[in-house]
Amino acid sequence: MLVTLKEILAIAEEGKFAVPAFNVYNMETVMGCIEAAEEAKAPVILQSYSRLFTQGSAYYLAPIVLAAAEKASVPVCFHLDHGASEQETTRAIRYGATGVMIDASAFDFDKNVEITKRVVDTANYIGIDVEGELGHVGTVNDESMDEFTNPDEAKEFVEKTGVAALAVLVGTAHGRYKKPPKLDIERIAVIKEKANVPLVLHGGSGIPDDQIIASIKAGIRKINFGTDICYSFLDGVFAVDRSTVAVDLFMKEPINCVKQFALSKIKLLGAEGMAK
Repeated sequence: MLVTLKEILAIAEEGKFAVPAFNVYNMETVMGCIEAAEEAKAPVILQSYSRLFTQGSAYYLAPIVLAAAEKASVPVCFHLDHGASEQETTRAIRYGATGVMIDASAFDFDKNVEITKRVVDTANYIGIDVEGELGHVGTVNDESMDEFTNPDEAKEFVEKTGVAALAVLVGTAHGRYKKPPKLDIERIAVIKEKANVPLVLHGGSGIPDDQIIASIKAGIRKINFGTDICYSFLDGVFAVDRSTVAVDLFMKEPINCVKQFALSKIKLLGAEGMAK
């Protein structure tokens, strides 16, 4: 069943777990994630990166996500990940997204608030919830990491923008880590207490399990997985014998690899059996 970002995060808040947010890129990654969610009876977020909306791929992908969500017996949110501008958030809403993220974290605090609030006002008018970001979550290739999210600024940001979820910088980055990250669990707990909104952890691929569990206990309610979805899919592709030329048969193993990865994260995040 297709649900909004706020609805699915409310389930996570009530159950004190984190909803896995899987970045999907094609029909096969959608199928793997949905099959995992159905088997585990777990709510999930299927999201697509801003680039797919900018370049037009999401025009073809969105109907697949929506069809899978509407057929599913578990709650599914279709979300825009890291919306680069209001153009991408608008396009995502037009394509049927039930949640959008606007990422203005590279700007200073006031500009971030201004852009985010404008998106929130527009999206809320038609019943769509918004995720914002405070503290710029970069990539593993960056030479240095920005300052971690300030708890007092997080409170002010949420109050001024009205976001339904807040992505925070607490030690993660996008991509495959060269060495395991160390999350600031105490900071997560303080931000959660002050901001009083579901918190989002970006760069979930490669974070040690014990830190994932600790972050959820501290208040994280949505964790993103993108890089490892790609790796699991490609590992499946490379494992198939090239003598299999029928594409539907060729893709069975990549779909299963994505499913097994998604199942492992659903269980780790405490989402198994939590579908409402």
